[in-house]
Amino acid sequence: MPLKPDDIFVVSYPRSGTTWTQELVWLLANSLDYTKAAAIPLSERYTFLEFSMFMNDSLREKLLKKNSGNEEMIKHIDTLSTPGSELVARTPSPRFIKTHLPISLLPPTLLDSTKVVYVARDPRDVAISYFHHTRMFKANPFSGDFKTFWNLFIRGMLRWTPFLEHVKEAWQMRNHPNMLFLFYEELSKDLSATIRKVAEFLGKQYSDEQIEDLCTHLKFDNFKNNTSVNMDLVVFTENKSFIREGKSGGWSEYFDENMTREAEQWISDNLRDTDLRFPSI
Repeated sequence: MPLKPDDIFVVSYPRSGTTWTQELVWLLANSLDYTKAAAIPLSERYTFLEFSMFMNDSLREKLLKKNSGNEEMIKHIDTLSTPGSELVARTPSPRFIKTHLPISLLPPTLLDSTKVVYVARDPRDVAISYFHHTRMFKANPFSGDFKTFWNLFIRGMLRWTPFLEHVKEAWQMRNHPNMLFLFYEELSKDLSATIRKVAEFLGKQYSDEQIEDLCTHLKFDNFKNNTSVNMDLVVFTENKSFIREGKSGGWSEYFDENMTREAEQWISDNLRDTDLRFPSI
């Protein structure tokens, strides 16, 4: 997939703060154009590189049948069914690309060619959020309990796993001048400082007032109610919000003592060969 020097990738494991980071990055790169951001859904401002892999023939036929006569939705379904590399190729610059693929599955020249913002999050919070996310996915919603899901997660049996290998790959590249590695916990704890860090990475300068306005725009309650960043319901079950709770440390409400010990051991074992440490641990 040919890359361009003004491409910007947002890379993460699912439910690590991807959507939040996408909106932040896009607005900083586009002169804080809130009007345009509101008019064009985030899913259209970014190409989701591997999404077409979910659009199997059965799901596609089901969606086309359900939306028969709705030309706009049928066009959208066609777009979702098109390989991301093809969509990127016909997207005018500057191009914004979202992916949950690990660095090792992206173009080998990625960091030499373009900018990458990677965001990571406490794996226990990721697992909780991803659990709820998969339960609302129309293609094949997960119907088991969280303990079952957690066991699949730590055994690397869910999409895009193994999680810690995913994060470690990006962590190893964190000092590359074209890589900005962020933690979700940084965004939650000090959003304005993180915004400034991203702006500097993108070569942008904004006033304190502009930064404060962006913080307000990205404040969780405002963000959750922003229809432009909530995924449309063509692929998700009705009456569910794509943006959920967004809090850090919520995992403690789901983990019993055995799961807590298991998580600590799993994280410790997998981080033994690296200096990567999650801020919340």
